[in-house]
Amino acid sequence: MRMLMCFMVMMLAAGIARADGIAAREGWQVLPTSLGYDELVENLQTAVKAEGMFLVTQASASSGAKGRGLTIAGNRIIGVYRNDYAVRMLEASVAAGIEAPIRFYVTETGDGTATLSWKTPSFVFAPYMDEGGEPLAELAAELDAVFQTIAGRAVASR
Repeated sequence: MRMLMCFMVMMLAAGIARADGIAAREGWQVLPTSLGYDELVENLQTAVKAEGMFLVTQASASSGAKGRGLTIAGNRIIGVYRNDYAVRMLEASVAAGIEAPIRFYVTETGDGTATLSWKTPSFVFAPYMDEGGEPLAELAAELDAVFQTIAGRAVASR
């Protein structure tokens, strides 16, 4: 009976993770919200600008699908960066440049709310730390705080 209960709990948790689309994983921050998808995208864009960062890239498979007459759950990747961070990053590690811009991911859940996710800059830059040393580690930590602040602003109810 105990094994059956454990199995049922695991299956329920797996179903919840699939319904929400994003499960917690190493190096990621995942913030479920009570906000709708469009509202969270708008809040995130506003929060990025409020922190003095720039929206460098945006991509949305759901928008592309809509143009083809298909409907899928909303998703948008928003690349965020700023040139002074880019210069510092490249001074520390040219190879780390492949990781810029660092991205936020907004996903629509089955219940109509949205989740905000991102890989922390420290996690993103971890493979380059031997090359980038302390300057890259300091930059990553600084960006961790910036991304956390942006996320906090984005998910706050207005």
